[in-house]
Amino acid sequence: MKPAQSIDFTFNSASHSAIAGQTIAAALIDSGNRILRSTRFNNEPRAIFCGIGICFDCLVIVDDVRNQRACLVEVLPGMRIASQ
Repeated sequence: MKPAQSIDFTFNSASHSAIAGQTIAAALIDSGNRILRSTRFNNEPRAIFCGIGICFDCLVIVDDVRNQRACLVEVLPGMRIASQ
């Protein structure tokens, strides 16, 4: 079996690695990042909730594009991801 390809990306300006084919959410959970954003009114931490793209708890900014669901977007080399 061929070893999985490693992909480098950043989350909130910190460098991380992912396995090719992982979603942003999976890669961030693997790297220990559980909190992806804060709520707009009470600044409460939000993480992965449904994991299938139905809710909006995993919204992140990907390469300056807001409102991307981390559970649906595959992480790509050099991707710049930020909390929303």
